[in-house]
Amino acid sequence: MIRRSLLCAALLGAAVTAAHAQTFPTRPIKLIIAFPAGGPTDITMRQLADNASKILGQPIVVDNKPGAGGTLPAQALQTAQPDGYTIGQIPLGVFRLPYTTKINWDPVKDISYVINVTGYAFGIAVPADSPFKTWNDFVAYAKANPGKLTYGSTGNLTSPHLTTELMAQQLGIQLQHVPYKGSADLAQAVLGNHLMAIADSTGFAPLVESGKLRVLNTWGDKRLAKFPDAPTLKELGMDIVQNSPFGIGAPRGTPPEVVKKLHDAFKQAMEEPSYVAALGRYDMLPIYMSSADYAKFAQTTFAREKALIEKLGLAKPQ
Repeated sequence: MIRRSLLCAALLGAAVTAAHAQTFPTRPIKLIIAFPAGGPTDITMRQLADNASKILGQPIVVDNKPGAGGTLPAQALQTAQPDGYTIGQIPLGVFRLPYTTKINWDPVKDISYVINVTGYAFGIAVPADSPFKTWNDFVAYAKANPGKLTYGSTGNLTSPHLTTELMAQQLGIQLQHVPYKGSADLAQAVLGNHLMAIADSTGFAPLVESGKLRVLNTWGDKRLAKFPDAPTLKELGMDIVQNSPFGIGAPRGTPPEVVKKLHDAFKQAMEEPSYVAALGRYDMLPIYMSSADYAKFAQTTFAREKALIEKLGLAKPQ
């Protein structure tokens, strides 16, 4: 009798889940973004959300939660209902979190990976009136003045922060890092002479084009068409390429059918010209990974980031 009751309960639960997946979504979906409104991430993800909302037939409401190195959306997923109505951006910093902070959840196991959508183009820029005309000038000053060259990024343990520290380690220089919540605050700081340089995504392009900033290097595999005079890190003798892929995750336990609906909608949304154009304004490219491939990427990235954190001596005892 007990066994029959359990079987009936399991079948009923499966039927309810299937019915939910068939009708999903019936109300607005919340998409949590890891960076402030008005920056490259926010602008491109809002365009993607707008495209996907038309496909799903329900609004996708963007909720900006900046700070904590871009990890707040992933943390919010840990307490959200696994029904597909709360999803979040998963920046690379999420995979570094357990090595630097005590948490009670696992970035690989406790997120349902939906789809990877893009990555960033990064670089280091300085004010136009800076004495650093080239990257060699930057390095020479840092060597002559250990710890005095200040640079800002969009937060501790973000890709701009860690990649710049990796550069510094390879070059034998010491820099002073100042974290900010987003690109807008960072740009204001460097333009106000509160910083000597910034390490950020190329959302700073309008400031370069208007003659307010100068780009010293970029971090892709090839030079960016927008900054043809800025060498890559590889050209400067450092074997580093960083584009920091990111995508969308849902709470652990989200029904596979719901994950598939979200995946299919966002994949179609990625292919819309409006999204490709939005990415192009910031030298970003579509980087598609299916749900299965994104989950595998999470696993391999988690292991790789552990090695980077340890190499930089940033790991904290748990």
